[in-house]
Amino acid sequence: MSVPTIPVTCYYNGQISRSETDVKYEGSETVIEPLEVPVECTYEELIDMIYLKTTIDKRMFKLVLICKYPLRSGKKFQPYPVRDDSSVRTMLDLVNTPTIEEIELYIKVVRVKAQVNQYVGGHADIFVRDNSNVAQFDYGCGPSSGPVPDTGPNGDDEDNADEERNDEYGEDVDDECDGDDGDVEVDRQPSFFRAFNQVLENEQGIYVSAQAPSCDVSNHPDDETLDEPSPVAYHLPPTPHFQHVENLHNAVASSWTPWVEPTTANSSGEFVIGQVFNSKSDFQEAAKIYSVKAHQEYVVVASSKKLLVLRCKKAEECQKLRAMVIKDTSLFVINKYTGPHTCVNPCLNRDHHQLDSQLVSTHIKALIQAQFSLSTAAIQASVMEKWGYQISYKKALDGKHKAIRQLYGDFSQSYTELPRLFLGIEQANPGCAVVWKTCETNMPNTEIFHRVFWSFKPSIEGFQHCRPVMSIDGTHLYGKYKGKLLIAMGCDGNNQLFPLAFAIIEGENTDSWGWFLACIRNEVTQRAGICVISDRHPGIMAAMVDPYLGWATPFAYHRICMRHFASNFMTRFKDKILKNLVCRAALASTERKFKKHMNTIGRINSEALQWLEAVPFQLWALSHDVGRRYGLMTTNISEVFNSVLKGARSLPVTALVQLTFFRLNSYFVARREVGANRLASSEQFTPYVDAQIQGRVVKAGSMEIVLYDHVKGLFHVKSRSGRTHRVNLHEKTCTCVKTLIYGFPCSHIISACQHRCVDFRLFVEDYYTTKSYYNTWAPLFNPIFNADEWPLYDGTVILPPDSMRRFGSGRPKSTRLHNEMDVREGKTLITCGLCKQLGHNRRSCKNRNQAQ
Repeated sequence: MSVPTIPVTCYYNGQISRSETDVKYEGSETVIEPLEVPVECTYEELIDMIYLKTTIDKRMFKLVLICKYPLRSGKKFQPYPVRDDSSVRTMLDLVNTPTIEEIELYIKVVRVKAQVNQYVGGHADIFVRDNSNVAQFDYGCGPSSGPVPDTGPNGDDEDNADEERNDEYGEDVDDECDGDDGDVEVDRQPSFFRAFNQVLENEQGIYVSAQAPSCDVSNHPDDETLDEPSPVAYHLPPTPHFQHVENLHNAVASSWTPWVEPTTANSSGEFVIGQVFNSKSDFQEAAKIYSVKAHQEYVVVASSKKLLVLRCKKAEECQKLRAMVIKDTSLFVINKYTGPHTCVNPCLNRDHHQLDSQLVSTHIKALIQAQFSLSTAAIQASVMEKWGYQISYKKALDGKHKAIRQLYGDFSQSYTELPRLFLGIEQANPGCAVVWKTCETNMPNTEIFHRVFWSFKPSIEGFQHCRPVMSIDGTHLYGKYKGKLLIAMGCDGNNQLFPLAFAIIEGENTDSWGWFLACIRNEVTQRAGICVISDRHPGIMAAMVDPYLGWATPFAYHRICMRHFASNFMTRFKDKILKNLVCRAALASTERKFKKHMNTIGRINSEALQWLEAVPFQLWALSHDVGRRYGLMTTNISEVFNSVLKGARSLPVTALVQLTFFRLNSYFVARREVGANRLASSEQFTPYVDAQIQGRVVKAGSMEIVLYDHVKGLFHVKSRSGRTHRVNLHEKTCTCVKTLIYGFPCSHIISACQHRCVDFRLFVEDYYTTKSYYNTWAPLFNPIFNADEWPLYDGTVILPPDSMRRFGSGRPKSTRLHNEMDVREGKTLITCGLCKQLGHNRRSCKNRNQAQ
């Protein structure tokens, strides 16, 4: 009787490429071999079949098998490592999956390395008899590469209710063993600046991709995962650690993995009696990873500061593991081990009891360093690739919070440490502006945090050479504590953003916006005539007309973001045609064009025209701006920097402040070099203005010129379209008003200058010159001293406000007010299956009852 087989398509001699939704095997020399695999095939039999089919030398190369595995939705795929009999059965079961047309097996060929007898993972494998008297044991092991925080014997229980409440945002969880390990000294204080200074010297705003082929998150990766890219494609914003792709292979997700590269005496990867670990937490983590890789679970029989006993969860006689402390040390040694598991699982589990949030945090720590905005879904995918288990959303989120706490410190403690951080920054960079606002408490020498404002000295000095335009915006904080981050951005002569000032506040209101703008006026700049671009928040509108804050006309001029204004209009009238006409009216450079679009809006909807006329035209229309906003119609320069800080907004406030410091330094370093190079090459203007003028010079060559007054330089210029404009070189004006709007000559003025051999570069404002651009970014940031060298802070203790704390576990609820700007343009509307109308479905249809 013939044995039933399942067809499997094997791919080799290429490489695996991955995206967020799919896995493919690519390569110009890829070989595809069909394989008929018996239903009851084992892993060893499958390996032998592949060696025979592909004629690969078994003595020289080792095979790593990766299966294309569908996720729950059936539309996304992830790599599934095939490494034992259980995973072979899982792969063959895919033949019953409707979304799978064929089983694809990707083969990676790895050259076999010679084994050497050496200590591995910071411990030694020593063979002794079963003896609990470890005080007389003579050991000879090297120090562990780094302690891992102790989770205690109950730290594995992910269903524990107390852990779910206390574990949120990375808080410590006290279990029965944590308090006893008093002789284990673990350094839990994160060192931000040590990591910053190590990698920032070569970083100039480089984005890091964790999908790089050399990206590895372990000191001793499994052969199955060598040189494999990450399962999710990331495009990473700048981070506090500014990791390089070439540095990521040195990142450590687990401080050691004792069974990955065993000694010759322990080639099976199993525990052995006499195996020594640096601490109890090291042993606990080793037991967790071993259990997850073996697809077996254990329970804690006994646990104390000197003892840890584990046994198999399914059968007491299957496996038992015991380790004890070595007398007068913190080292743990295995003194009893009954061997590997002999039991089997009754079914395929989607999750693992020992794969808890602490183990997840250890695994993703290097990924968080490279990208602290790492999504929870990406964490789940990474764990799925590493161990083959689909962990819950909450477990992945808890692991992320623990990793953030270990890397960047505690959320609550960061408010207390923030004053000394600012002292350290001001010590190295005198002249920085920091303004505090706190609330008194009943406790002596203690105050509650309310607001803090900061601006760095290079930003204060460089803004003097920027155009007199400032964009302000606010964005939410997503950490353990609520709040808003306010940002003020300038714009340099190359049309690039210029970070100016920041503030952390309790929320956007009239008082907080007035306080923020008053801090800018008092601490940052006293320039007159600054144009402030913002949305129409009532707090901003009130602060800009307050004569006591210094931002009322003529000391400053307020303008509205066109995008927000059009969104407000769309929310009110819900008409895309009218919205487009509003945008055209706002962008019109001449009053003639502006009136044309406004008349069209009035013919379509007179109420909409009245709504627009109720808002002063100079606030939102370019034709009525008289050159205050330099053509900047939106708050995009603030929105862009908000996106840079997106991941950091979920970090403690100390890490957020540090990110602003190092991110600004990278901007200044890169752009200072650009300015110096252009000065050295005698370039007169910035690249932005050069490109604009070159285009206008070409356009000016086809215009007709009529001279009317050679003394005043009065010309009549006719373009190719037939439109005529009046140019007055003496007054530097043109009826197209583009010279007034942008600050550099329009094509009509350039044409008139060429006609009279006048240098049109005289019509370019000084803000666009290379000298001004260089002076904008010339101020220097000085490196911050080590934390132990910072000045002592002798002020009151700052505590975080309880009113801003997020209560409840899980993902923070979004507080963003969504409007039509959050709706993707061109999105296909849903159609009801009952009434065939757009905009709703069967469940919400008004005719549902009639149809039934």
